[in-house]
Amino acid sequence: MKIQDIFLAILVAFIWGINFVVIKIGLNSFPPLLFTSLRFLFAAFPIVFFVRRDKIGWKWVISIGIFLGIITFGLLFVGMYEGVSSGLSSIILQVQVPFTIILSILLLKNKPTVVQLIGIILAFCGIGLLVYANYQSSTVVGLVLIVVAGFSWAIANLLMKLAGKIDMFKLIVWISIVPPIPLFLLSLFFEKGQIEAITHISILGIGSILFVSWISTIFAFSIWGKLLSKYQAQQITPFALLVPIFGIIFGNILLQEKLDMIEIIACGLVFFGLLIIVLSSNIKNMINVIKV
Repeated sequence: MKIQDIFLAILVAFIWGINFVVIKIGLNSFPPLLFTSLRFLFAAFPIVFFVRRDKIGWKWVISIGIFLGIITFGLLFVGMYEGVSSGLSSIILQVQVPFTIILSILLLKNKPTVVQLIGIILAFCGIGLLVYANYQSSTVVGLVLIVVAGFSWAIANLLMKLAGKIDMFKLIVWISIVPPIPLFLLSLFFEKGQIEAITHISILGIGSILFVSWISTIFAFSIWGKLLSKYQAQQITPFALLVPIFGIIFGNILLQEKLDMIEIIACGLVFFGLLIIVLSSNIKNMINVIKV
């Protein structure tokens, strides 16, 4: 990879990592479902009028929009609102990686490698340890919601795979038209204070909406999509491992979030599980070389 492209990949990971901190800040200004609705509203409009849908069928736009937009990010925002820190959220959501492999095994009949299975077991041991460490606290509901969000993201990943080769940036723009209205209706039904949140919006509230919609969604995904079209996936996806690292670091620096020893161990298990999964093909090649 070229140096400038490595920098761009790290920049995207940084944006997505600090995005969890921005979400946490934004939740001080908005109810979670309303915040999620506004995120996709500003991500979709007005840019959707200038981006052609091309070969992306409506069934993929709607189905991926439901699982990735409404369910995944709706549950993520609610989970963080329920007390899960930005750092923990950034690593828990990555269970979408092992969940994607499991669904591929069950539904697409893909055969996992032993290395991948080891990574999956480690990641889920970490998640189980996190839930155990927090089962008596109010954040356990949020933890479970974010795990479910990761599962929903895995379904969205499978749908994207079934949709075939599609432009990531165009897909993100078009699926962003799906969540705003359903999430707004859910907010009206389950939440309070929407009018006050909008009429008394602060600079931090405005900034958080613009960051999560324009910077984290439109800008970052456009760069990520270009990198994926330019290089092989196995060259790009390892950079995604930096996301929870940035999330935990900046959650600690900007929000003074602290992890206890059990949570640190649990996060370590999840991270190394993800590392093994993402680098499984490289690890397998190294083992084959050693055998030879």
